[in-house]
Amino acid sequence: MAAFSFFKNWFSPQFSARLVPGHRLGVIGDIHGRADLLVDLLEKLTQHEGGDLPLVFVGDYVDRGEDSAEVIKILQDLQRNIRPGKVTCLKGNHEDMMLSFLDAPEKTGVAWMRNGGKQTLSSFGVTLPDGSPGSYRTARAALRDALGYPAEIWLRKLPSSYMCGNLFVSHAGAHPNRSVAEQSDAHLIWGHRDFLQTQRKDGIWVAHGHHIHKEPVCEQGRIAVDTGGYATNQLTAAIVDDGTCSFIATQDSSHA
Repeated sequence: MAAFSFFKNWFSPQFSARLVPGHRLGVIGDIHGRADLLVDLLEKLTQHEGGDLPLVFVGDYVDRGEDSAEVIKILQDLQRNIRPGKVTCLKGNHEDMMLSFLDAPEKTGVAWMRNGGKQTLSSFGVTLPDGSPGSYRTARAALRDALGYPAEIWLRKLPSSYMCGNLFVSHAGAHPNRSVAEQSDAHLIWGHRDFLQTQRKDGIWVAHGHHIHKEPVCEQGRIAVDTGGYATNQLTAAIVDDGTCSFIATQDSSHA
């Protein structure tokens, strides 16, 4: 897979529903604090698609990588100033963990630190907690100050899904035996155990992140765009149009 990759009509005969999103759009995978990859991918998308392509980000903007604070700034600027009305940012489970830390640092801090929260705190210039209850409360207060009220509200209001034609986008997929209108936020943000094994029967395609794939996938009613960019240097976008799906990526994971 080259640093700039483009594939079309990657479909499986087992899933017969034609992909009809209603309009051309880009779906961008998990960023995880890699502001450098985000900037690179946005430049590639602009070069190939122009600056008006609607974009949907599947979540997991924070943790693991070193620049979560910068990623949040870039996404807010992109949504409000650069492409107003054409950018949708969904909530991932790592945003959910970050917000849980802001709500209950003593209860959730240990788990978040183990899953990339340390890198996020560092990106905001926050001293890491030493494990004592008081240190988690202190880190929460410092993070809240560094993040700022508008950004915190932005994170809290992130939607859990996006629908366009017969394309449904969420962070972690969906319950395969429930309609898109009946999905719980828990399944959309954290996943459902049957999502990757059970095909939908309603003709809905689901584009998602969360589940890392070595290469992006478009088959059997699923479009997977999480290629583990924080570790592989390959941040991926799917370009979805009526009947076609193509991919643009920053770098081949084998060269990371």
